[in-house]
Amino acid sequence: MRELDFHEDHGSNNNNSGHTNKTTLSSLAQFASADSHLQSQSLGSAAAGDHHQIFGSALPGIDPTLFVHHSEYGDVFLNNHDFSSLDLPHSFHNNLNSPNSAAVGGFDSVQDLIRAADCFDSNQFHLAHAILERLNQKLPSPAAAGGGGAFFFKEALQSLLTVSTRPPAYLSSWSEIVETIRAYRAFSGISPIPMFAHFTANQALLDALDGPSSPFIHVVDFDIGLGCQYSSFMRELAERGSVCKFGAPILRVTAVVTEEYAIETKLIRESLTQFAHELKLRFQIEFVLLRTFEALSFKSIRFVDGEKTAVLLSPAIFRRLSLTGGPTAFVSDLRRVGPSVVVFVDWEGWGDSSGTASFRRNFVNSLEFYSIMFESLEGGGAAAIGGGDWARKIEMLLMRPRILAAVEGCGRGAAPPWKEVFAGAGMWPIGWSQFADFQAETLLGKVQARGFYVAKRQAELVLCWHERPLIATSAWRC
Repeated sequence: MRELDFHEDHGSNNNNSGHTNKTTLSSLAQFASADSHLQSQSLGSAAAGDHHQIFGSALPGIDPTLFVHHSEYGDVFLNNHDFSSLDLPHSFHNNLNSPNSAAVGGFDSVQDLIRAADCFDSNQFHLAHAILERLNQKLPSPAAAGGGGAFFFKEALQSLLTVSTRPPAYLSSWSEIVETIRAYRAFSGISPIPMFAHFTANQALLDALDGPSSPFIHVVDFDIGLGCQYSSFMRELAERGSVCKFGAPILRVTAVVTEEYAIETKLIRESLTQFAHELKLRFQIEFVLLRTFEALSFKSIRFVDGEKTAVLLSPAIFRRLSLTGGPTAFVSDLRRVGPSVVVFVDWEGWGDSSGTASFRRNFVNSLEFYSIMFESLEGGGAAAIGGGDWARKIEMLLMRPRILAAVEGCGRGAAPPWKEVFAGAGMWPIGWSQFADFQAETLLGKVQARGFYVAKRQAELVLCWHERPLIATSAWRC
């Protein structure tokens, strides 16, 4: 396995086992057979309507267990996961002049986008508006080949300029969710990115939570997506339980989600609860609104004495929290919870950084990262899943929301590098086992896409595409 040349971080190994908002271990028996519930009534009211309305009227004929058993989603949800720095290391200008530079709209369009981003630092918003209006005339639509990347960044900048008139977030429709699921399946068919992120996170959890010390496992997830990554995790827990005298563990998941995620929470709960029932795995899932978590921190989450706790993080939560108490306060509160492991999955090429004071610099970092992502998508065999139509759907349904969120986060100010924050709070990275290395390499064989390989960077396991880091996963202890 290749080694990426970065310096090694060292953090304190001081231990703090304090817990927040805990109940007794005996109370776990109550949730083994009970339905999961929302931590905030706001989420339930946002999903207005009874079970029949959610799963019947919105999209007639849709089975609520489709997302586990449907043939078009099964490969992603069940079968594909059987394996139970501010500057990226390449020249952005060389990347823009490469044959695949159309993935972000071409050199001229990118330069205009950067000029518009400059205007946010200098408060020249009228000039930014004029530049973006000119880009409207130049850029192809997202439906055109090569039109998506630059268009989405232009759209994100325009959204920031019209923040006062921006429509409120809306609930996804069932048709949009189904299309997103299909796009995700297509993405997993041509790129190892989704499977790598899920496998490495699951493997880090399994390695840290393995052992007979407690049959109670609690995962706090700050970026649950559609929850499909839990299928392989649950299957592995069930298989390990079948050969263990203590039996399968009891799994509890708490997901921190935004208000507009109401319908997706129905999907996740129905799918995972049904799958757990088939595996004979005791399971509960709860949801906490992000705004509730922002107000109460980890006091908004129910913890139980004696259970093994794991926390899953991504750059999204750090970007959001930069407006409130900041990453340092968040990690300090996290450490007081005393989790067995903290897993950080970097989907956005953060490397050793969490952001700078410059909107332009943060914007260029995001632009560079997603240009690589689009190039890997274009070069990953889109023809194998039906050609450009599916590639455009992947860009629109999967990449666009991440780009909009990343650009919105560009203006949220400087934050210390997340690794420094972790180390400063007394956390230290956990190395990967040889088994995990081997399985990550084997994973690439499931997707016939050229240019991808697995490397190590300090204590991170990194998926690269032509020398360019795309996804990096690391595990930490408190």
